Parts: sequence; structure tokens; C-alpha cells
Amino acid sequence: MRPLVLRLHFYVGLFVGPFLLVAAVTGLAYTVTPQLEQLVHHQELTVPIRDQRVDLQRQVAAAAAAVPAGTITEIRPQSTPDGTTRVSFDAPGVRDGYTRTAFVDPYTGEVRGVLDTFGEWLPVRAWFDELHRTLMLGDVGRVYSELAASWLGVLALSGLTLWCVRHRNRLRVRRTLLPQGSARGLTRLRSWHGSVGLWAAIGMLFLSATGLTWSQFAGTNVSDLREALNWSTPSVSQTLSGGTAGHGSSGTDPAQMAGTADRVLTAARAAGLSDPVAITPGDGEAWVVKQVQRSWPEKQDAVSVDPTTGAIVDELRFADWPLAAKLARWGIDTHMGLLFGVANQIILAVLALGIICLVVWGYRMWWLRRPTRSAAMPGPAGNQRPGTGAVLVVGLVAVAAGVFLPVLGVSLLAFLLADAMWMHYRSRPAGHGV
Repeated sequence: MRPLVLRLHFYVGLFVGPFLLVAAVTGLAYTVTPQLEQLVHHQELTVPIRDQRVDLQRQVAAAAAAVPAGTITEIRPQSTPDGTTRVSFDAPGVRDGYTRTAFVDPYTGEVRGVLDTFGEWLPVRAWFDELHRTLMLGDVGRVYSELAASWLGVLALSGLTLWCVRHRNRLRVRRTLLPQGSARGLTRLRSWHGSVGLWAAIGMLFLSATGLTWSQFAGTNVSDLREALNWSTPSVSQTLSGGTAGHGSSGTDPAQMAGTADRVLTAARAAGLSDPVAITPGDGEAWVVKQVQRSWPEKQDAVSVDPTTGAIVDELRFADWPLAAKLARWGIDTHMGLLFGVANQIILAVLALGIICLVVWGYRMWWLRRPTRSAAMPGPAGNQRPGTGAVLVVGLVAVAAGVFLPVLGVSLLAFLLADAMWMHYRSRPAGHGV
């Protein structure tokens, strides 16, 4: 297996390296977006702290006046003393997946600004997020990120295996864990590449696994698997029973919705939901109030409320989520640098820098062994050919992986086919035609 694993690591790194480099650079830029967002959108996000606040009804009414053609989709009351209240709308002219959000001063009822937002991300963070996920190329660009996420884990495992096997008989822990400072040239590059890759391997595997949950093809399979195993994120019931059924909507009139939001929020507070929360109106159903704190400790409790009476219809506590759903929530929030705040951002930034260095060092090693006129392109394992059994095993793995991770499976089969053709070509006797 070793010759095949070595060739796989070498050639995949050579051809997938650009995708990994782009993903790492854009991911590194994304790690600073929380602070950049606060700087760029300071006007919309912060207000002077005062003694008295106006009620939520007045805040929502002011937001509705600022977006007259919109329908309210979510209300996020002020969660910090210097924060604003956000009211999001489905409005004409807003691109798919985005909402138009008005930011209201909770002390004066003044609208501080109106922006098109992607979920809770304001324009600056939404731009970096889309750059990292799609390179601004839509669904076509999502293939790039899925390819990078798929192969990142494979390269981490193959590199980790090769590096540990290389040092298994030397019994020198320091040489395995740390680069050789006294080495020069290719040996020094290989030492740095292997040692840094060893330390970064767990992080790379984590980024690969969590990144695939958002991918275009594998992400759909992950969602289907979670649903089949009952690992999906649970939600509260919005079904109204008895005489209130069918009367859950307060219509689209902003004044009515504003008054209902006050009633629903009061009921949620009484049920124990603390800030930050988001209120989602129900169309003929109960309204949902959900905690939206994604930093540690996470707050994800939710209740559904009858908008007419203010009665609690259903409750769901984060403590009652299935373990798999909790792990998914924690994994995604860690990948996005949210779970542990600034410390999380620093770790992700260091990991992104490590991946950038690994790719650059890999290309540098290839350059030092690059083709010359006097020598054929040197393969990573010299002239040692992979065993037929090894190729068949990896081929079966590629087929199996292709069912769940299509981009990985197809590209792995393409690699095996291309490598077999190349080895066959190199083994032909001199003088034979192509």
C-alpha cells in the first residue's frame, strides 16, 4: 500500500493544492470578520446607552415604516446594552437567501440603517462567507469547496501515515514531532512539511468533516443520513389546537404584528428564555421564539407561542437535543469561529496559516525535484509500482466513497485511472510509439 499512498499524497497534493490554498486563504480572511463587521457596520450595530427603552411594538413599527413593501420574517430584540434591535423582511428586489433588515435604536425607536443580510451576517461577513464557500460563482463554485474539503481529510490521513511510518524505526520522538533545524534543502522542507502536518492533522480532519456538511452533494447525503438516524436538529411544534387553530397569524399589518411580537416575547421570557432571542412569526401557526447564542455556553432553547392568547404551545430545551444534533451544532459553530469566541478565531487562523504553509512547502519540494531535460519527472516513490491488490482496494474505496462523497469518489477514480495509464506509459520499452 505504501507506494500507492505515497503517490496519492504527492499527486493529489500537486493538483488539489490550488483549491486548498484558496480555501485556506479565504478561510483565514473569514476569521477576522466578526471584528471587521463591528468596525464597518458600527452605525447599524451600536447605540448610545440610555436609561429608558421604548417598547418592542414601537421598534417594530419603526422598522416596518423603513421597509414599507416588506413582510416581517424575524425579530431580534436588543441583546446587549449598546446593541440594536433587528427586524428582517422578505422584500422585493432582495437576492435569494437574503433578507432586508432594519436596525432600530431600542432607546429612541430611530432606525439606524437598513441592510440586506444573509441570515444573521451583515454584508461584510456575508461577502467573505460567500467568497470562502463559492468564490462568488454560485453552485458551480461550491464544487471547488467540496473538492477541497473532501481531499483535505485524505491528504491529512495519508500524510500522517507516511510521516509516522517513515520514523517508526528511528525511535526519535523529537524528529517526528519537531522539524530538523540543522537540516538543509529538500530534507529541511520535508521535515517542516511533515512536522507541521502532524500537528495540524486533527484540525484538518475536523475542517474536512464539518466543511462537507455544507457541501452541495455530500452535504445533501449527510442531511439524509442524519434524518434517517433521527439525528436531525429538533424543532418545536407550531400546530395550534382547539379553537385557536387557524388564528395564529396576525396578518401582515405591521401594527398588528408589532403588538403580537410584544405578547409573544413576554410569554417566552416567562418560560425562561433569556437573551439573545429571535422571534419568527407563524403564518396561521404558533410563533417561535428561539435563543440564538452560539458561543459557549450555547443557548438554543425554543418555545412556540399562541400569538392570540400568549399561551405556550410547545417547548424544546437544548439539553434535550439528541447528542448527534448537539455535536453537529458545536462542530459547525467551531468551524465558523463562533463557539469559543476570539480563542476559536485564533486557532482557526493558525490552522489556516499552517495549511497555507503545507501547500507552499509541498510545491517547493516538487520544484526542487521538478522535471529537467536530462531526467523524466521523478515520481514520489521512484520506480516502485503500487501492488495490484492495493490499487483494487483503493478503487473499491473510491466506489464506496462515491456513493456518499461523490466529488471525492469521482476524483479518486480519475486519479487511479490516470496513474495507471502513466505507469503503463513509463513502463513501455524504449522506441515504442505513443
